[in-house]
Amino acid sequence: MRVHLVDGTYELFRQHFGSASRHSDSHPSAGAAAVVSSTLALVSDGATHVGVASDHVIESFRNDLWAGYKTGEGMDEAIVRQIPVMEDALEAAGFTVWPMVTHEADDALGAAAAVADADERVTQVLIVTPDKDLAQCVRGERVVQFDRRKREVLDEDGVVAKFGIGPASIPDYLGLVGDTADGFPGLPGWGAKSASAVLARYGRIEDVPDAAGRWDVPGLRGAAKLSSTLRDRIDDALLFRRIATIDIDIEVGGVDDWRWTGPTERFVEVAGEIGSPGLAREAERLAAALS
Repeated sequence: MRVHLVDGTYELFRQHFGSASRHSDSHPSAGAAAVVSSTLALVSDGATHVGVASDHVIESFRNDLWAGYKTGEGMDEAIVRQIPVMEDALEAAGFTVWPMVTHEADDALGAAAAVADADERVTQVLIVTPDKDLAQCVRGERVVQFDRRKREVLDEDGVVAKFGIGPASIPDYLGLVGDTADGFPGLPGWGAKSASAVLARYGRIEDVPDAAGRWDVPGLRGAAKLSSTLRDRIDDALLFRRIATIDIDIEVGGVDDWRWTGPTERFVEVAGEIGSPGLAREAERLAAALS
């Protein structure tokens, strides 16, 4: 079996600012309805075991680690309002949903990927998001990222080709270069090229030699300054790595819990409430095809 793990928050942004935003007369919950529709489309394409993670609240334990970490401030109110609507509609449609409060959607996706990876019945795990943070969860061709918009699959070789490092070094990479979308800066002077070159050789931040003269990274420019910055601010780098590391120690259930068997009885009502009554008919059609 293949397992599909969907980043619901990303999908809501994608749908809200995609087709739903191009129609001035669209339903206030059009984005949420589009997420349900796209998730049902996965089933139509053959998906059997599906889990959807969402950021029920935007803040998480990472805000306690770094004051500048992303918050809901300035976030489109239409998105904020639709998050619980999307979660409820997906549950009514029969999907497993993980609404994150103390953690983030990425953590639930990473935890579920680890559970599925450990299940010998699973042939492949597709983490349905282009978010670079999830690249750390990729394992060979067994656990991959799937960008639905581009129809691209990112396996472990793809991660190396894209970042110059393997999945295990992605948190270290983000610890050095930072992530403006998540609100932590990385270290001054460290960019994508320098971080990937150094980590391709040493793997983890703490394994990088203290002095640039001991670095075995041919062609790296500004090694002395980079080394000095890392030595002086290694605590920051390790903190940022902690922030960038997906926490898989959360409860997401097991693979059998994620099997889609059809919509609940209340989905007809919920589909009408979000302005897409046709979704109920589509869900029933797909459920009938299972029997």
